Amino acid sequence: MSSDAALPTFRLDAGTSIAQAEPWLTAAVTLDSPALAVMTDLTLVKAATTAPATTLVQAEQLMIYLGVRMLFVVSAMPAIEGLITTTDLRGDKPMRVVADRHLHYDELTVGDVMTPLATLDAVDHARMKTARVGQLVATLQRFGRNHLLVVEAATATTPRRVRGVVSRSQIERQLGQAIEVTPIASSFSEIERALV
Repeated sequence: MSSDAALPTFRLDAGTSIAQAEPWLTAAVTLDSPALAVMTDLTLVKAATTAPATTLVQAEQLMIYLGVRMLFVVSAMPAIEGLITTTDLRGDKPMRVVADRHLHYDELTVGDVMTPLATLDAVDHARMKTARVGQLVATLQRFGRNHLLVVEAATATTPRRVRGVVSRSQIERQLGQAIEVTPIASSFSEIERALV
């Protein structure tokens, strides 16, 4: 057959179904399970991203479409500028920006409310190899976060890079129980706002 010949086709019968992906990392775990069992490995799963100029409404629709609660904020791949989560979309941060800048909610962008890279908590990938799920839960609780980034150290040929994400909701699904995480203010301005 020549390289430009059309492929043979056929008609589909009733009852033909769509192949579905296997659920990702849904095996049950315990607090003593290896931490890597609950990490989303970005070398195996494409990172969900959005741009700083994306509106909050568009970001929420993207999260729903992709079935995620967090998006990496990037202007030029693969450099990360920050994260946007469902908490950022629905929390008081958007309303403060609306009030401070005299805008409408529909005018807000991801860049207005994202968590900047410099304020994100990360765990070293090398430590994850020996850590346990219980340690991840304790870390999420200590910092009052729903997500932790897992970062690989720079090498002679590659820069430091985010290798994975640990999400409270993923751990909860795999543990089969809820994890209580209380948000903690990470700056004086957040403490001041909480007191007002």
